[in-house]
Amino acid sequence: MDLGIEGRAALVTAASRGLGRAAAEALVAEGAQVLICGRDHGSLDEAGAALRAGGTRVETVAADVTDPAVPRMLVEATVEAFGGLDIVVANAGGPPPGRALDVEDEDLQSALNANLLSSIRLVRAGVPVMGRQGWGRICCIASYSVVQPIPRLALSNTARTGLWAWVKTAAHDLAEEARGVTLNLCCPGPHATDRMRELGGVGPMGDPGDFGRVVAFLCSQPAGFVNGAALVVDGGETLAL
Repeated sequence: MDLGIEGRAALVTAASRGLGRAAAEALVAEGAQVLICGRDHGSLDEAGAALRAGGTRVETVAADVTDPAVPRMLVEATVEAFGGLDIVVANAGGPPPGRALDVEDEDLQSALNANLLSSIRLVRAGVPVMGRQGWGRICCIASYSVVQPIPRLALSNTARTGLWAWVKTAAHDLAEEARGVTLNLCCPGPHATDRMRELGGVGPMGDPGDFGRVVAFLCSQPAGFVNGAALVVDGGETLAL
């Protein structure tokens, strides 16, 4: 199926590895021009080189998306590089595990900044550009914890569900104010990434490449009527209705 995004300008954050990189790879495979960011220069350079091997223009910016000034800077850098901004995939590394009753204020503030506020800032910066163009796709990578909290991941559960509530509300606003722009969540379960290995994940895990292609679909032309959705990609792990 032609996703209709060849030549589109995309921004993918925290994309030097893991699910962010998988999303960037899927967009490049569909012919999109992509700007990626990451904190580790070595991983970012390696990812950029690998993505460029596909023959599509790829730009890299070393930056930490949790810095409040960075989301707007990345949007501006994408517009400068490609002449516009059509797709935003908002991603950030997950917080450390821990029990809910052990959460300290500073831990919660850090998790909310990384996994809630960074995505909100990206949306706020990107929507005006997309609104002027009359077309845009925004996909925030969250977690399957938005439908069923995961034991010992209290910080992630809190930040991700907060993001889901905000996205659901903001998508309704977009439907009224910025026709042609959609906003959705893609919510991974266990996938074979460094993050899952750090958390001690066991059992069946998804292929990050498959997850990336699901993100690419949400950012596609045919997904134009998918708005305010949380698409769970977990292999049936969660039992919540």
